[in-house]
Amino acid sequence: MDHTGVTPPVAITAPDLADVVLARGPFLTVYLTTEAAVENAAPRSELRWKDLRTELARQGADQHALAAVDPLVADAHLGGECLAVIASGRGLLHVAHEPDPPARDIGRWGPLPMIGPLLEWRQSQVPHVVALADRTGADVFLFRPDGGDTHVEVGGADDPIHKAKAGGWSQKRYQRRAENTWQANAADVAAELTELTDKEQPHLVVVGGDVRAVELLKEHLPKRVLDLVHDIPGSRAPDGSVDAVVDDVTRLVATAVATDTTALLAKFREERGQADRAADGPAATLEALTRAQVEVLLVHADPDDGREAWFGPGAVPVADRPDQLKDLGVADPIRGPLVDVALRAALGTGAGVRLIPGAGGPSGSIGAILRWRD
Repeated sequence: MDHTGVTPPVAITAPDLADVVLARGPFLTVYLTTEAAVENAAPRSELRWKDLRTELARQGADQHALAAVDPLVADAHLGGECLAVIASGRGLLHVAHEPDPPARDIGRWGPLPMIGPLLEWRQSQVPHVVALADRTGADVFLFRPDGGDTHVEVGGADDPIHKAKAGGWSQKRYQRRAENTWQANAADVAAELTELTDKEQPHLVVVGGDVRAVELLKEHLPKRVLDLVHDIPGSRAPDGSVDAVVDDVTRLVATAVATDTTALLAKFREERGQADRAADGPAATLEALTRAQVEVLLVHADPDDGREAWFGPGAVPVADRPDQLKDLGVADPIRGPLVDVALRAALGTGAGVRLIPGAGGPSGSIGAILRWRD
């Protein structure tokens, strides 16, 4: 069993969701829009939930599971733009407040929970650092996927800060002192950024602010940090906030996430082209999952995907036909959505997951990079 090549380390792991998907179903899954920047936000969310709840009741959803969601709705807009809930007849299994609204409200009662949107949100939230500098120092922000964000104000040597106009000997000395102060502040900011980068391993470091301050900051950064730096326009805010540059930072983060996905798909195509560590298409991927051979599952999670697969009480085996599971000793195979069956098997066997676009990837929008080849 040979292992060749290096897989880009950008797959999502979610042991907390593995516990959820391996629990006993059936499951209630809810993705509910919870707008915050509107009047009467709570009543609007409750009205949306009332409509979705009615439809779920028609699907046969357990009343205890529905009741468990009821008290979460009114204040959900305070936590984010989407309330995500997985529950069963025994109560709540997972609750999350996501920053972006779903494309549409989703409610499903079925044999497996729908976790694709949760994984996609986690995938989009990479750790990153933002530094907004001026000649007195910088506001440095660390954004973590788990929401444990931090803000540090660095620098402060401010005498003198502004250069004098050209003149005699005293002005030249004053100018040199100003440049030295800027240099010292830039060195302090660079030291903080370097320490933060080495400790937190962010995907990118976004830098903006005073042009000369940014130049001096970069001169003091080691190459390992400088390689992560992306420049943005903007300046250090008087209130020490990052609000003015949110759009630019969001764009850069989205680009970094897309780049990671592209790199992983390129690795998949390389392995598939060599007939090596790749499983391509539903049948081959389910077989590889059954053998716990998958290193990274690549899948497009479309809520409207009607394809199905079969699973049993454990994470594996899984198959695209029930008779295959019976041959493997599963007495009563259960039918579920293909994507959810594959995600359950991947998380249950310790595989990573990467959500991918619907085109340009594996056959049937599902495949895997394998841990080893036969």
